Amino acid sequence: MKYNRILLKLSGEALMGSQQYGIDPVRLNEYATEIAEVANQGVQVAIVIGGGNIFRGLQGASKGMDRVQGDYMGMLATIINSMALQGALEGCGVKTKLTGGLAIDPIVEETSRKRAIEYLTEGKVVIISGGTGNPYFTTDSASALRAIEIQADIILKGTRVDGIYTADPEKDPTATKFDTLTFDEAYQKNLKIMDLTAFTLCKENNLPICVFDMNTRGNLLKVVSGENIGTIVK
Repeated sequence: MKYNRILLKLSGEALMGSQQYGIDPVRLNEYATEIAEVANQGVQVAIVIGGGNIFRGLQGASKGMDRVQGDYMGMLATIINSMALQGALEGCGVKTKLTGGLAIDPIVEETSRKRAIEYLTEGKVVIISGGTGNPYFTTDSASALRAIEIQADIILKGTRVDGIYTADPEKDPTATKFDTLTFDEAYQKNLKIMDLTAFTLCKENNLPICVFDMNTRGNLLKVVSGENIGTIVK
């Protein structure tokens, strides 16, 4: 395997599958199967998942809700998704630990860098929920922070497109795909890979990002094996 320890970032919207909101059990189990396949190869896997399929703090704020209150509601949404993914992974026979920026006894234990690394070295998949535990930060920022904390080799950002393009390939048929990019190139081209806080954290800590299509069967294992899947920013 090319990567020994990864942080997989999934969007909450990805869990909707063909639904308009919530969690699609079929998509959830597809993801769990993919992650289990990688974990069973001995790769250490940490996961951060968003909550946009349930609630987004920014959307609440745009409708007049208090931003801080909305962000905490969004963090709780990530915990719901993380619990669902934990259940699906356990159903695949994978040992997991659910930690979080928000501790909710007895469901979620408080995130600790030291404990997370210990769990990973024991072969457990570590799901880190609750964002950073602070308002005004996205789950992109949380994934960058957690990846740096656990000394991950790379952030794998699983999306529904197969990499980074010059424009949105779902809207522009002439858009072309990048195989690799530097952080500076991505910034200069104004490519929306992660929010700026997360992106800067990755750049300053020399943490590469791979954007790939998580919805294609076998892609996660291919990326971890070092196949030329998706786009790498480094």
